[in-house]
Amino acid sequence: MPERLTSYFWRGDALRSRSVSPVVLASRLEIPEPPARLVADWRRDASTQLMLEPGDVEPLSLARARTRWPAYGQCVQAVADWARTQGLPGLPGDADVALMACRGARYHHDGAQYGGALFCNLFLGEDLGLDVHFPSAGVRLPLARGTVMLFDTCQPHAVIRRDGKGFDAADFGAERDTLQVFLTWELPIEDEALVRALGIRFDVDPSTASRLAEEQVLIDGEAATPDPASGHWVRSA
Repeated sequence: MPERLTSYFWRGDALRSRSVSPVVLASRLEIPEPPARLVADWRRDASTQLMLEPGDVEPLSLARARTRWPAYGQCVQAVADWARTQGLPGLPGDADVALMACRGARYHHDGAQYGGALFCNLFLGEDLGLDVHFPSAGVRLPLARGTVMLFDTCQPHAVIRRDGKGFDAADFGAERDTLQVFLTWELPIEDEALVRALGIRFDVDPSTASRLAEEQVLIDGEAATPDPASGHWVRSA
């Protein structure tokens, strides 16, 4: 029997509850390669400013990148065109967008901060033999330039080696090129088309929501976190 995940997220001054969707929409889009000088900037910033360690996911400056990225608008349009084919017209629209970098990513979910949103990610780098893995949803996607995915922020996920079974920091040492850069949009959870596409149900546990003080994800009503190496849920003691 599948484990029941419930997200509790802020709306106004109250917490609401919702189901967590196992659906991951994904495809591979045709997008231009970012300029070589821009990619070099990203690499330098990742190592000297972000001090990016294996498993970390950190923001790069999108505002600065856009001044040197003529095809940025083309990338956004490619995502919008794809979203339309998924029955999601008007997305990503004016949703908040960020530029992120990672050298692998430990298993984690973002429901403690972004439970009221869905993520749409567009990967910009070449195929380095890495996958995004959603263990609870049973989904594994190869990363390459143009890989796009839309998923529930509360689903555990990680970036791991394609031939790996979990996250191992040793797979992302400095001797290997494992840097991935991607755009991520924060999409509103109450968008009607998104709700239909991902099958999200609201107010599934209002009594618990009324007692909680912060955003979180519960599994079968209990506090738990994904194991950073395997993605398996570990219930809190």
